[in-house]
Amino acid sequence: MNSIRFTVDGGPDLERRLAQLCLDVRNEVLSLIPRWKLDGILLGGGYGRGEGGVLQTPDGERPYNDLEFYVFLRGNALLAERKFRGPLHDIGSRLSPAAGLEVEFKVMTLPKLLASPPSMFYYDLAAGNRLIFGDANVLDLSLAAHRRDAHRIPLHEATRLLMNRCSGLLFSLERLERPEFGSEEADFVGRNLAKLELALGDVVLVSRGEYHWSCRERQRRLLAIAPTEELPFLKAVQVHHQAGVEFKLHPRRTIATREELKGSLERLQTIAKSVWLWQENRRLGTSFSNGSDYARSRVDKCPEQPAWRNRLVNLRDRYWPGVLSGRYPRERLFHSLCLLLGGVGSLSTEGRDDQLQRELQRELRTRESQLPGLVAAYERLWHRYH
Repeated sequence: MNSIRFTVDGGPDLERRLAQLCLDVRNEVLSLIPRWKLDGILLGGGYGRGEGGVLQTPDGERPYNDLEFYVFLRGNALLAERKFRGPLHDIGSRLSPAAGLEVEFKVMTLPKLLASPPSMFYYDLAAGNRLIFGDANVLDLSLAAHRRDAHRIPLHEATRLLMNRCSGLLFSLERLERPEFGSEEADFVGRNLAKLELALGDVVLVSRGEYHWSCRERQRRLLAIAPTEELPFLKAVQVHHQAGVEFKLHPRRTIATREELKGSLERLQTIAKSVWLWQENRRLGTSFSNGSDYARSRVDKCPEQPAWRNRLVNLRDRYWPGVLSGRYPRERLFHSLCLLLGGVGSLSTEGRDDQLQRELQRELRTRESQLPGLVAAYERLWHRYH
């Protein structure tokens, strides 16, 4: 699908501005890479799917989300990545200030795409994109043949989405605890809370095999689900998902105070923990009753990853317990996230939970004992394995 518009209801000036940015990107990439080495350039993300955010400002409408371009090169995927990742990053850095948003590039090859397992990322890209350069038939057939069936998205993809959005919740929590808290920090928190609101409903849809590339269609499908005992949190998730869709299409700078944002975060944190346990019990065939049980259980949380590969990854990172166990390092993120979001009070009081602290230090390979240091250690691991 090639979207006709970048946004649902943005005005002509914004649409023209985004079209010009795409033309600038096309010209910059073609000045860097010979045409015979290119299979094509696609715009993905919300703007590629025609559902990009429209930010209202005193100076008129502005784009809000990042522009995510996918450059399909011919030849060896690893060599192409090494050769062009840096120069493409430089193009993005050069165009971003004038664009007023981040311009990002990802280098891909069609053979690598076809060899990749199903994922939410490939489904979203295949189902909704905008052709910037290349043979539409070649790209469309390759993408369609590979990843246009949402039912093929594995359950661990929903867990990964929830981990990433709950990580944003954790980073927001750390900012809310800082002595200095200004408009920039407030906007960071508000944006990440909205992303989690959207993700909570998306996780339910992925787990039920009802995910769709359009956030508006996902909203419709989620609202059509009838409440059951299996989904005691459904009503709250539906309400939050509606708010998340509205923010995605019409983002806004938050005017909430620190205390108001703390209250919103705490409410979302409670719902997120319930959805996390529901999702993981469904995926793993378990019956964990709380986050601590989940984090302390020896059940393999990443069974889709082969042990031999996990050992090589841990060997590369010199994490010897992982070499012995054959567990994928992302499992440490799952455990740490549950412990941090569930035990922040224990870490912030005088009668602190020393066992919780030791478990976090072990999972995160750190000697930090205070919340900011533990979150920083978590963020380093997250950047590596999210």
